[in-house]
Amino acid sequence: MDKKIDKSQLRREKMRRALVWVVVVVAVGAAVAVAVSMTGRSVKSTDVTLATVERGTLDIMIPANGRVTPAVEEIITSPISTRILKTFVQPGDTVTQGTALLLLDLAEEQATYDKNLDQCQIGRSRLKQTRLNNSTMLSDLAMQIDIKEMQVKALSIELDNERRLDSLGTGTGDRVRQAESALHVARLELRQLREKLSNERLRSDAVEEAERLSINTMEKDLALSRRTLDHGRLSAPLSGVVTYLRSDIGAQVNAGERIAVISDLSSFKIDGEVAEGSSGRVAVGARVEAHLGKLTLPGRVTNITPRSKGGLVQFIVRLDNESHTALRAGLSTELYIAHGSKSDVTLLPRGSYFKGPGVYSLFVAEPGGKSLSLRRVTLGESNDKWVEVTRGLNPGESVAINDMTRFEGTKKLMID
Repeated sequence: MDKKIDKSQLRREKMRRALVWVVVVVAVGAAVAVAVSMTGRSVKSTDVTLATVERGTLDIMIPANGRVTPAVEEIITSPISTRILKTFVQPGDTVTQGTALLLLDLAEEQATYDKNLDQCQIGRSRLKQTRLNNSTMLSDLAMQIDIKEMQVKALSIELDNERRLDSLGTGTGDRVRQAESALHVARLELRQLREKLSNERLRSDAVEEAERLSINTMEKDLALSRRTLDHGRLSAPLSGVVTYLRSDIGAQVNAGERIAVISDLSSFKIDGEVAEGSSGRVAVGARVEAHLGKLTLPGRVTNITPRSKGGLVQFIVRLDNESHTALRAGLSTELYIAHGSKSDVTLLPRGSYFKGPGVYSLFVAEPGGKSLSLRRVTLGESNDKWVEVTRGLNPGESVAINDMTRFEGTKKLMID
């Protein structure tokens, strides 16, 4: 006899079958939706920027970033470790050359200067006294030599007389020998005096030179103290605008610390930076185009730093028109640096799609212009207007060059 099936079990079985059908329907619907999204999505013609692929010459330009800065700028640092006593201007003030900026506490440096000044005066007095003493001593020795030369001359005459008397028989050999001995001794004393004069001259010259060197050292210390005092009474080194000032009265500042910046805002340059991997293609003298919005200003690279910082290499661009009215300190700018050219290459207008050389997926217009299909394209060198196409596109084809990331995963688009 058959056993009757429980009603609750029947209900569970029916629910299981229904759930399976729901899963199947959802899966099929999702598959259909994916297929439609991959092949049947549409885009408005106003949302697509199409550009035509061309053939021509590409002036290769390396992209970089830059910031407008004053062409002439003076950074003023503290000459000593001290305190700020008073400020005479504020950031943003326009100043002329020589305008007082701020006053530092220079009491200690003033004491050092006064001490060096006294030492210099003492040294000069000592040198003057040494010269007088040496001159007196050398004069005495010269006088002694003159006297000794006269004695030698007299003894020489006396010796001649004794020899003549001895030859006539009225003299004696002893007197001749005595005269010869006296003359020999006088000549030795004269030579000794002359050698002493020569040595004393060398000694006095050496003493005076040593004192002169000591005075020179003291004068250098004095000049350094004088410069420190002058720099401590800080004034504007040029006419311009105070773009920075350490204005907190009583604040302690260290030697070499920046305390003021004066900028001449009548002319500007651009401080640029480029990725280290591209820095080898940037050379001093290279032509540069600086883009400030829709404005393009030409210039040239004038200096490149030898080291990279944070993966970037800094360089300076001098503009042909350094005083253009559109230039403002701190403005960011896009830079394009010339680096050779290529002729007879396939070119695609530059757009937001381009991030550098590599492989891209771009939407290309189908014949008739009613749809777009996704295509793998290889791009190479570029400038601010064109990108080199090395594979995937032909001259005459139309390509979407605006941002199409919202259609990622879509292989075909219909144009409404």
